[in-house]
Amino acid sequence: MGFFITFEGVEGCGKTTQLRLLKERLESCGEKVIATREPGGCPIADQMRAILLDAKNSAITPLAELLLYAAARAQHVNEVIVPALQRGETVLCDRFTDATVAYQGHGRGLDLTVIGELNRLATGALAPSLTVLIDCPVEIGLSRALARIEATSGAREERFELESVRFHERVREGYLALAAAFPERFVIVDGSGDVPRTEKLVTQALSTRIDALKRGGSPASQAGS
Repeated sequence: MGFFITFEGVEGCGKTTQLRLLKERLESCGEKVIATREPGGCPIADQMRAILLDAKNSAITPLAELLLYAAARAQHVNEVIVPALQRGETVLCDRFTDATVAYQGHGRGLDLTVIGELNRLATGALAPSLTVLIDCPVEIGLSRALARIEATSGAREERFELESVRFHERVREGYLALAAAFPERFVIVDGSGDVPRTEKLVTQALSTRIDALKRGGSPASQAGS
């Protein structure tokens, strides 16, 4: 079984960039790496992503939002993540189940027990070996995210960016609560600086953790496999 590493954080924290840089570093060392994302990661889940992130769909209810995320995740896990792990590859995923706890649980106020059960069903109890939380103040992240959206020529995936600052503060609080609850899995990195500074911090934080995993730490677990 390969290693499963997820990147999490508020909008504009820099996690997508840092995931890409880590992929490049691992591949330069001869690792077989697959980078993917949620929502999305495969054709069916990408169609659900388009619905979830389109600001035109602001009327979607919190429960419908939650169920769409679970459906997209179930497809993504079975089509992309589990096969890659079974091939012995390292999987880097931009958001996973922690995002649902932070956004739909802490952000929307949905029942955390229900979310936990949906996450378990959608993943078959698959859990990351390691989670990198790129943390930064909400104002910094939103400023970056909105600037990125304005500069893009593709689909404007901005439904969450248009939420209130207080919503994003609740999401950040949710992430920090998760990191405190699962310190053996989470690594928190300050993402308030520029890309090179954050990359240096990520490299320093992961160097010993990844080595420990390869020496016999727990790989991603999958119930029923």
